[in-house]
Amino acid sequence: MSTTIFLGIPRVSKAKEPLSTEPAKKGTEEVTELHESPYTLPNALTLARIAACPFLGYAIVEGHFELATGILVVGGFTDWLDGFLARRWNQKSVLGSILDPMADKALMTTLVVTLTYKGLLPLPLAVIIFGRDLALSLWAFYLRYQSIPPPRTLKRYFDVSMPSAEVQPTQISKINTALQLLLMGITTISPMVTAFPMDGILQALQWTVAVTTIWSGFSYVGASGYKFLKPPGAKKKL
Repeated sequence: MSTTIFLGIPRVSKAKEPLSTEPAKKGTEEVTELHESPYTLPNALTLARIAACPFLGYAIVEGHFELATGILVVGGFTDWLDGFLARRWNQKSVLGSILDPMADKALMTTLVVTLTYKGLLPLPLAVIIFGRDLALSLWAFYLRYQSIPPPRTLKRYFDVSMPSAEVQPTQISKINTALQLLLMGITTISPMVTAFPMDGILQALQWTVAVTTIWSGFSYVGASGYKFLKPPGAKKKL
C-alpha cells in the first residue's frame, strides 16, 4: 500500500489497469478510492492511540516513566492490532489511511517534544527530525502543484479530481522510522535503567538517527520517491 498526497493528506490508492485502451503515461498511475464505512474497530483503535498521546506526554513531563513505557507498549500493540484487523476483516478505509499516519506522527511528535523538554533528547536532533517533516510537507505541496495540468489555479489546486502525487516509501525511510521509534523507546525507559549504563547506546543511536533522518528526507526527492497519478478514465491527449 502506498500513500497518496493531496495537500499533505494521505489517501489510499491502488493501482489498476487504465480504463483507456491507450497506454498510461510513464510515471503516472490511475487512482481508485476506498469507500468503506469509517465506523470500524481498527479506526477506533487508531483514534485511541491519538487520544493517548496527551497522557503519554504528561507522564514523561512529570517523570512517570513507568506509566509512559506502559502507554508505549499498549500503543505499539494496538498499532499492530488495528492493521491486522483491517486486513483480516477487510475493513480498510480512506479514513483509516489518514488516521494511521496521523497517529504515528502524533506519537512521534509527543515523544520528541517531551523528551527534549526533559533533557533526555538533544535539541539539535529534535530540530533535524522536525525540520525533515516540515521539508517533506513543503515538498508535498510542491508535488501537488506540479501534478496539476495548466492552467494552475487555486480552484484547480484544491480540486480533488485533479491528478495528485503518490509518495513511495523508500527503504531508508522505513529504516529511519524503525530507528526513531527504537531511540524514543530506549530514551523513555533509560531513566528507569540504573544498573546498566545507557549513555553510550543512546549517543550512538542519536547520531545514527540524525544521519538516517537527513538521508531519508533527501531520498524522497529522487524519482523513486514519488510518482504522479492520473484520475480514473483519463485518456492520453492526441
